[in-house]
Amino acid sequence: MQITRIAPSPTGALHLGNARTFLVNWLLARQGGWKIILRIEDLDGPRIKANADRQAIEDLRWLGIDWDEGPIYQSSRTPHYAAAVESLLATGQAYACVCSRKEVEAAASAPHAEDGSAVYPGTCRGRYTSPAQAVDLTGRPAAIRFAVPERIVEFEDAFAGRQSFDVANQLGDFVIAKSDGTAAYQLAVVVDDVASGVTQVVRGDDLLDSTPRQILLYNALGLADRIPRYHHLPLVVGPDGRRLAKRHGDTRLSHYRELGIPPERVLGLLGRWCGIETPAAGIRAVDLLDSFRIERMPREKIVFSSEHEL
Repeated sequence: MQITRIAPSPTGALHLGNARTFLVNWLLARQGGWKIILRIEDLDGPRIKANADRQAIEDLRWLGIDWDEGPIYQSSRTPHYAAAVESLLATGQAYACVCSRKEVEAAASAPHAEDGSAVYPGTCRGRYTSPAQAVDLTGRPAAIRFAVPERIVEFEDAFAGRQSFDVANQLGDFVIAKSDGTAAYQLAVVVDDVASGVTQVVRGDDLLDSTPRQILLYNALGLADRIPRYHHLPLVVGPDGRRLAKRHGDTRLSHYRELGIPPERVLGLLGRWCGIETPAAGIRAVDLLDSFRIERMPREKIVFSSEHEL
């Protein structure tokens, strides 16, 4: 059986860009007979908004997007992440790091990734025998980084096509557990996707460079045969080319609900952004199943502007 997951993060409200990605995921799943798991990615503690998980669930249901299992909350699965971290430490594929973000940014030798973030220069790699020793010697809390090997990671994305990353030079050693012990995104999604049997991942192409990191983790954990098929979709952005945010106006689904705009009108817009001709009055999610074709989706980013107001 093919399995996918819809995974909102309760760090804010769902907006039109999120909704389009979730809709495509849902359409592919219902067309292909995939099982859908709803996962709430609630590990980013300081950024979690109260009741945002409940709001996301209500917004998805309002659109007509359903699922077969869940919600599963990542915050309930911390022992599983800790076990994976311990396994990687034990095999020498991860190490303790006491560098601050400012120190990484300031490192003269630190290049920058395409998203502008600093590539970690490996300052702490091989320096400490254990996280406990790192804390004892420095008095600083220690995060855990994955030791990225010198290699090229290639994969065939089902939508974006062939991808190739020089992981050591482009991405560098990345954090898999924060200094407070919380699992980082890259590790948590791998552990959870394996546990849920996920075979198909559909998400925005802002996460394209997360894929080589996650492939490395699958391999390091002895799970190379469990790597899913990835589909990375172009984002919906504002006129300035940046991903949708408050500066582009209120595009939250809850905003449209509060205005009394029916979900059919929102789905009509989302359908057009997926390459489907939709009626002016709008359409239901289930009615998009007959006309949606992933190969007809626009290959470029969708630019949200005033002409898209509902």
